[in-house]
Amino acid sequence: MPMRVLLRDHPQRAIALKTETHALIFKHSPASNDSVRVGSLDSLQDVSNKSAIQRCMVEFAALDDVNLENYRQLNTLGVLGTLGLITVNHDVFLCVVNHASKVAEVRLGEIVMRINSVEFYCVNKSDYDHLLNDQINPFPVDSVDEDGFDHYASREHAVEHPCLALRKLLSGASFYYSADFDLTRRVQDRLNDSTTIALDSLDRGFLWNSHMIQPLVEFRSRLGMRERQALDATAILTSAMRGFVETVTVPASSSPARHDQAGYPSTLTLISRLSCKRAGTRFNARGIDDDGNVANFVETETVFWTPAGLCFSYVQVRGSVPVFWEQATGFTPGQQKIQVTRSPEATQHAFDKHFQELELSYGAVHVVNLLSNEKPGELELTRRYRYHVENSVMNRTEKGASSKHRLLQETDYDFHAETRGPSGYEAANWIRRLIQDSAESFAYFVSEEVEDDPKVGTNGEYIKYRRPVSVLDQEGVFRTNCLDCLDRTNLIQTKISQLAIETFLNHRGEKGPKEDFWIRHRTLWADNGDALSKTYAGTGALKSSFTRHGKMSFAGAIADVRKSATRLYINNFEDKGRQNTIDMLLGRLMGQQPVHLYDPVNDWVMAELNRRSAEYSSTKTIKILVGTFNLNGRSHGIVEDLSPWLCPPVDQSQQQPEIVAVGFQEIVELSPQQIMSTDPHRRQAWEDAVKNTLNANARKSSSEEYVLLRGGQLVGASLSVFVKASILPNIKNVEGNLKKTGMSGMAGNKGAVAIRLEYANTSICLVTAHLAAGFANYEERNQDYRIISHGLRFQRNRSIEDHDAIIWFGDFNYRIGMSNEKTRQLIEKRDLDSLYENDQLNLQMVHGKTFPFYSESRITFLPTYKYDNGTDRYDTSDKARIPAWCDRVLRKGDNLRQTHYDAAPLRFSDHRPVYATFQCTVNVVDERKREKISNELYAKRRNAVGESTAMDDSDDEDLIGYESVEPGLPPASSDRRKWWLDNGLPARSQVQTPSKDHTLNPNRPSNPFTPTSEPDWVKVDKPRPVPHRAESWQTDMYGMDQATQSRPASNPRKLPPPLSPAVSHELPKLPSRTLDSSNDNQPRTERSVSRDSTASNQTSGARQTLRKPPPPVPKKPELLKNESTQSIMTHSSNAENRRSRDVSPAGAKNIAYTSPPRKTATSQQPARPTSIASPLSAGRHATSPQPPSASSAQVPRPEVHEGPPLPPRRSTADAGLMDDEGTGLRGWEPLKPR
Repeated sequence: MPMRVLLRDHPQRAIALKTETHALIFKHSPASNDSVRVGSLDSLQDVSNKSAIQRCMVEFAALDDVNLENYRQLNTLGVLGTLGLITVNHDVFLCVVNHASKVAEVRLGEIVMRINSVEFYCVNKSDYDHLLNDQINPFPVDSVDEDGFDHYASREHAVEHPCLALRKLLSGASFYYSADFDLTRRVQDRLNDSTTIALDSLDRGFLWNSHMIQPLVEFRSRLGMRERQALDATAILTSAMRGFVETVTVPASSSPARHDQAGYPSTLTLISRLSCKRAGTRFNARGIDDDGNVANFVETETVFWTPAGLCFSYVQVRGSVPVFWEQATGFTPGQQKIQVTRSPEATQHAFDKHFQELELSYGAVHVVNLLSNEKPGELELTRRYRYHVENSVMNRTEKGASSKHRLLQETDYDFHAETRGPSGYEAANWIRRLIQDSAESFAYFVSEEVEDDPKVGTNGEYIKYRRPVSVLDQEGVFRTNCLDCLDRTNLIQTKISQLAIETFLNHRGEKGPKEDFWIRHRTLWADNGDALSKTYAGTGALKSSFTRHGKMSFAGAIADVRKSATRLYINNFEDKGRQNTIDMLLGRLMGQQPVHLYDPVNDWVMAELNRRSAEYSSTKTIKILVGTFNLNGRSHGIVEDLSPWLCPPVDQSQQQPEIVAVGFQEIVELSPQQIMSTDPHRRQAWEDAVKNTLNANARKSSSEEYVLLRGGQLVGASLSVFVKASILPNIKNVEGNLKKTGMSGMAGNKGAVAIRLEYANTSICLVTAHLAAGFANYEERNQDYRIISHGLRFQRNRSIEDHDAIIWFGDFNYRIGMSNEKTRQLIEKRDLDSLYENDQLNLQMVHGKTFPFYSESRITFLPTYKYDNGTDRYDTSDKARIPAWCDRVLRKGDNLRQTHYDAAPLRFSDHRPVYATFQCTVNVVDERKREKISNELYAKRRNAVGESTAMDDSDDEDLIGYESVEPGLPPASSDRRKWWLDNGLPARSQVQTPSKDHTLNPNRPSNPFTPTSEPDWVKVDKPRPVPHRAESWQTDMYGMDQATQSRPASNPRKLPPPLSPAVSHELPKLPSRTLDSSNDNQPRTERSVSRDSTASNQTSGARQTLRKPPPPVPKKPELLKNESTQSIMTHSSNAENRRSRDVSPAGAKNIAYTSPPRKTATSQQPARPTSIASPLSAGRHATSPQPPSASSAQVPRPEVHEGPPLPPRRSTADAGLMDDEGTGLRGWEPLKPR
């Protein structure tokens, strides 16, 4: 889809990528560096890092919602996508692909493009805009005179584009991308993927622009579903892979595979994916690192596709010798010294990490080592290699086993010595006899397109579905290496690829390929070797003449000499610069940070949508049936009636389940020849039988028919999942995988096959397993479970446990721990409880040694093993095996409820099939309702944010750089914006109390974001009505102190005498306490109410006593006796001093004061102690604060810099306790320093 790059210069620079329907806009935050340092991210970063994170505001919106009038087009050429954002010299650059060419089409509609040219646009500066002219006219003639001489050719440019080296690297025809499928994953891992690319599921090991695209991937993850799908549809975000991709067309006359589409050509594609985890040039990246990553690691996949839908795939890998070693550059070919830098003990952990990762991704590994035994350096590497293979954890448990039954094998093949004879490089064909056994056991991947026409709905409509179905999976990989993993490695991998294709065609009974086909095959591999060699060493591959033509010519030998000389120059003079550019692209330079993208609208909308998920989500119950059957290698049961097992007589409500999962064990006879390879034809025959049984029963019930969703096979164990055709739109992300456990994981006679899917928004995992046999081998069975549970992984590193609903079913082989005679006696009595108490699986689960947190329904059927074939008699052979419940079904998940668990009377095997039915609650999201809420929130947030978005013409950057630390939390505040104020407006609470008797719950935590079960409001019953208006106001508005309220009545506090009513005044009438915003505009100060003062007012109606707080006292004064009036006044004064001590100026810390002042005797001296109201209480009733007295001027009042301003001053006529000038209290002396 064509795109345009638009630029806006004023009022602030912004860049937009415009498609036909949407626009992606970037705007830099000029104050981001300062905001990061003072913001909430200080605790998350190393403050010593001088390279601050550059921040940009980003927004993705439809063209109808964007105003692009002030934008201009940067160039007339369109762009094909963006590789992301990168920071260079504290400037942010947007990288776009402006030219690419089609080089491959793997399968129909899966197009691969090669990047030919890229451009970098600066987001925050216009200093480099004039350099864009170079791409329009790379050969300017402005400085050429009339004679044709360029007099200014030697003059350097005043400004050089800082991304020039990156531009040369990305435009070097070694990077590829696809807008149709995930190019970073092999066909076997993406068989049923949708057409759009999920950027969050890309293999980061092969994603070379991961550093640049990661900010955009995170931004995409914060978008809503509708916006995310729209962004994916625009293909703006581009994933770049480095390596080699090419497709050659195979005419129908040369195609080795027969198909119905006569006359249509087939395609042969080669894809090499270069890892970026330890990327570098030849002498700068050698060996392994501590994370198990090796240099020059490449995954190469050969794909053959026919128009009929047949797809063949075979994967190999190459990589540097996985030990810690280095090699210095030099000018003499072959004399660069090799140095091993770590001891064997310090290397083994990294070695094991590397091969465990390979085993997790590909299965068993066969190493083909091509190093020479004559060169001392290469010989030392071979010895270390062999040592680590023998001591690897992958082979440690089977030391006594044959080398053919190991997860990790090694074959040493001295390429130079073997090809030195008269046959030359043709002698390399002899390596086939060394790897033939592993090649057969590893197999290959094959898929076919099948067409179903099930009946859908009650009106009997038939709908055709055509989709690819996996027939066979590749279960191992060859890992080839030489010193550089270039020339020798590429030639041997060509031979292995040819061997795999021949094996595939022989298994299908196809005719042998013609020479024209092999010429195309060799040409692909020769081009692949040249491309990978240029990437790593700087020149094309040596020996490519033999790879391309099948023989070595004199011209080819001369070309190899020339390439060797060129490599010496490049490795000694250019590789350091190339390595630095690669590290910059991958974000590995010191202090290099990714760009942070912030969307003020969508980030808030997504947080609100997650909080309100209950409004658009609902639950739905579906039915699932699972069945397990150990066939004992029998095939004649295919023609028998399977309905007692697959269509059991259960409740009418449980019939016709939406999902049916069928697991078989020993689908083929487990002979020594069969356990190392997989025959898919037997599984396909059983799948047809199961499907026919299900659909025949569906037709009887006038119900919908079933289609095969996915199947998988591990030698004798297979799993097939069938679903109703009508629920296919609700199912997504279907994946399958397998795990071998036989012979320490090498053989497939034991192991598991798993298929996972997502129904609506609920993930379901179905696992069928065949565990270790033997009465006493329950520990091995426990170990098999742990290996399968932890080792079987799906895409994005999902494990079995990472699902909402999990169902295990199969032949677990756990036995009953009783004697044969006792067991059979209990079976005759049908004492199943006693049998179950001695069941090994039950005992192991109770002790937590296997299947933790799984559940099994009550067993109501007889043991399912072992019967005489065709009868209901338990084993009568000489072995007389003890009957046992070998075939089981276990479940895990709060949304699963098992309704039936029983065995079926099918007698053609020595096992009885077992079935179980479930009700599964799935979460369903109403996308229309969700979209409606999203649109409402979007409009609300845009109105609130105002102009602080990437698309608006505003220089307000307060929101940028102050995003929230966690989703759902408010952003940090800035100088101009506070998170508690909405877009700069005063906060106005709209919360109303449920009734007048309710108040805020004091037991709720002070942090409003802390989860709590406490209610917001609590009902408080008033003990009695308060007659006086002032007391009522004080009680309702501010409440009473609990300690004061709970004081016993037997010890009442003495009240002061009434004051003179002549100077009293009536308190202003204040509103009762509410949460309405009517009083929020008034400045508030801390208030407290004196109970004694209130009681005094109730008794005599006297006026409130006002008292000005004395100056601060750093030391607590000596208290007077409680019986005296002075003690009460001193106590009040001390409280004031303590409150004011926190705001004392620094200079007043060393001032000492005398004892608190005593009140002088006057004619109005009361007989009882007078209760003096606190200043805060006085401040509540006083008309205005009074100026300080003249006598207190010698002690400066502390200046308070915090808190809200005081209310405006008002004049008062009160002259009771205050003197005429209003400068202080009459009869009081201020504190004086000593």
